[in-house]
Amino acid sequence: MTAAKTKSASAKEPPAKKDEAEAEAPPLRERLRLLYHGRSLAAHRFRYALLAFDIVTVLFIIATSFMPREPWIEYLDLIFGLVILADFCARIWVSPHPAREFTHPATWADMVAIFSFLAPIVGEGLGFLRVLRTLRLLHTYQLVARLRADSPFFRRNEETITAVINLIVFVFVMTGIVYETQHWRNPAIANYVDALYFTVTALTTTGFGDITLQGSLGRLTAVVIMIFGVTLFLRLLQTLLRPQKVRFPCPKCGLQRHEVDSVCCKACGTRLNIPDEGRF
Repeated sequence: MTAAKTKSASAKEPPAKKDEAEAEAPPLRERLRLLYHGRSLAAHRFRYALLAFDIVTVLFIIATSFMPREPWIEYLDLIFGLVILADFCARIWVSPHPAREFTHPATWADMVAIFSFLAPIVGEGLGFLRVLRTLRLLHTYQLVARLRADSPFFRRNEETITAVINLIVFVFVMTGIVYETQHWRNPAIANYVDALYFTVTALTTTGFGDITLQGSLGRLTAVVIMIFGVTLFLRLLQTLLRPQKVRFPCPKCGLQRHEVDSVCCKACGTRLNIPDEGRF
């Protein structure tokens, strides 16, 4: 009889363990929060996947600008729009301050991109603003810290890589604006390549004159490209031409960057002991 009771008790254990495991499992909101803001390996992989999806989205927008609107493109638009919508809703849901999310340009860019993909006839092509989400993702502390840990090349050239990304994103956004505001009334701009060509010639102040933007809005767009584009380009040149530095926080004063051959911190004189791996 004792054996029967033991067997009966053991038979009841799995449901109890199952209930305990279910109780210990974090709710969906907490799991999503850990993916978006956590520092685990799964969170880093998730953010890398988001970055890859953003890049694919941008490439899709560029590629389809050369093609006539076919049904399969409309279906892919819908899929991209639904995925972006799910990401947008999840990000707002897990944010500790949801209202503050709407102060970021990338949030509004996502809203425009969602509208563009889900209603392409009304907002055709405005999904290019999704690139602002990519820029925001690349500037998050978690992803930058992971890139520093995973890539020695990124650690050595972080400022240059950041300057290149800022310039590329600016060129792409302005190319999209030029294309969306001009292609329906300017015969010289038929696709993204034409818009990119004008953007680069305006940014470099070359101005061949074979493509010009029409109307007051077009002239203002050209002015914005020249002013901000030249500024970002000069920033890139600055990072390329100035002496290379390594990132190593001073244990005393916290100065982050030092010359490659630094032995002591130039701000407080503390001995640094910078690892060789950080120099080469």
